[in-house]
Amino acid sequence: MILFIAQINAQFCLKNCVFQFFALFLRDLYRLTHPYMGRFIKIGNAGFRAVINGGFVDKSMLIDVINQTLNTERQYTCVSRARRFGKTIAAKMLYAYYDCWCDYDDLFEGLQIKNQPSFSIHYHRYPVIYLDMTDFVTRYTAKELVPHIQSDVITELRDTFPSVAYPLNANLSDTLYAIASNRTHEKFITIIDEWDAPLREYAEGSNAAEQYINLLRGLFKSATAMSTFAGVYMTGILPIKKYKTQSALNNFHEYSAVQPGVLAEYFGFTAAEVQRLCADSRIDYKELKEWYDGYQIGNSKEMFNPTSVTTALYNRYCDCYWANSGAYDALSAYIRMNFDGLKDDVVRLLAGGDCHVDTTSFQNDLHIVRTKDDVLTLLIHLGYLSYDRNTKTCRIPNREVSVEFKNAIVAETGWMVIANAIKQSQQLLNDTLNGNQQAVAKALDAIHSDNTSVLQYNDENSLACVLSIAYYAAKKDYTLIHELPDGKGFADVLLLPRQGCLLPPIILELKYNKSADTAIKQIVEKRYDGELKNYAAKVVLVGINYDKKSKQHECKIQLWQMQ
Repeated sequence: MILFIAQINAQFCLKNCVFQFFALFLRDLYRLTHPYMGRFIKIGNAGFRAVINGGFVDKSMLIDVINQTLNTERQYTCVSRARRFGKTIAAKMLYAYYDCWCDYDDLFEGLQIKNQPSFSIHYHRYPVIYLDMTDFVTRYTAKELVPHIQSDVITELRDTFPSVAYPLNANLSDTLYAIASNRTHEKFITIIDEWDAPLREYAEGSNAAEQYINLLRGLFKSATAMSTFAGVYMTGILPIKKYKTQSALNNFHEYSAVQPGVLAEYFGFTAAEVQRLCADSRIDYKELKEWYDGYQIGNSKEMFNPTSVTTALYNRYCDCYWANSGAYDALSAYIRMNFDGLKDDVVRLLAGGDCHVDTTSFQNDLHIVRTKDDVLTLLIHLGYLSYDRNTKTCRIPNREVSVEFKNAIVAETGWMVIANAIKQSQQLLNDTLNGNQQAVAKALDAIHSDNTSVLQYNDENSLACVLSIAYYAAKKDYTLIHELPDGKGFADVLLLPRQGCLLPPIILELKYNKSADTAIKQIVEKRYDGELKNYAAKVVLVGINYDKKSKQHECKIQLWQMQ
């Protein structure tokens, strides 16, 4: 009896192997006789090949993370990050990996994912639907969007799977389920790039957003969704829209700049990755770090803007490349919003400080911005600000973004006080380096006299903010370091020359109702041997005293010979 059962099992296994071999043979034969021609299906791997040919920073372990979610309750993934931060590259990579019609080629040779156990399990095993929503919104009006998503994709599905018996008047969800059922439950993987484009591009009140969200609900929250899809990967700039406090698609697991989870390292270039890129470059790593680092994504403390890094390495010099990609189009509109405390926070951010932000109230909708916290949260998602989830604070991440904040402020009529201070900051720096004490004192008088609350001498942070705005132009050649409060709490500022800059270091000390001589004496006593040991022998000392009664500044400038 046992021998009989063993014979049956052996025959069954043999038949099963033959069946699998025959199925794979038919699939490969189908590929040969059906060339790539689709816009949503069978689009091929040319997109990812172009990425590889252009120099790919290996982010392929993202595939391993997504593989762990397939055919589980976590199979619905939405990743949101700023424009030009590699969203489309990731989508193309996933398509080239999963799609059963893609060529078996060497695109993944040498990448980290190739050595993972999950690689062969899911490699080229699924029919994949790829939707680029920016393509839809550029071709169709808000009213046409959802009907055309349905009809265009259904037409291509029917052409690709002509032998399936489709239900009468089947919508997209029914069509996909019919195909999956007909093909012995061969589930789809769906990749939606720029999923939130309709929500961003169409005017508020067009009903396009609601219709589009309902379409996604019908696809991914229907009773047949688990039988139709092995996985869904959506990527966009904003997280999924909220209705009150609930996500419109609450079965999706979301990863964003505010809550990146296990995907934090895929939101940009890490310090180690940039250091490797610098090995064959004429650009020093420290320069790239100053320009493009500063994004804190989850536990990843150093995260670089990938587009700016690759462009700078290609051009062999650093500049504001992200701005040219259109990332700052709306910055002026947001910083001019008249929410209580927003202007003070923006000035503090521009000065190099950080601000507390409550990210929980934002509805993930560009058209619904009701508070200062909503503005700051939106700017985090758009890539203008970096967010520290431990302290719940945000800050301007790097020099590139700071330059664009400055440009936006200078162009706004409502920011004339700060704009004038920024415009005059180069002259203030020149006067400081030239030892023109009266001119420096007069310039600080003018800044302080302007009726802007953030420029009032009311705490240590405001003092540092005043000096940072007054010497804003110095950021081109200097790194500004705010020392910790000392004595009665009046802070000093160190201006350390950047690499290659021949200007001397500058130390500024501000006193209150004392004297400029006292400020100079305190600088000498502190010495700053640690900070200045790698710089020139001469240092510019700037002592500033503010007299509360006369509301005027006294300035003393002298050169200090380092021992």
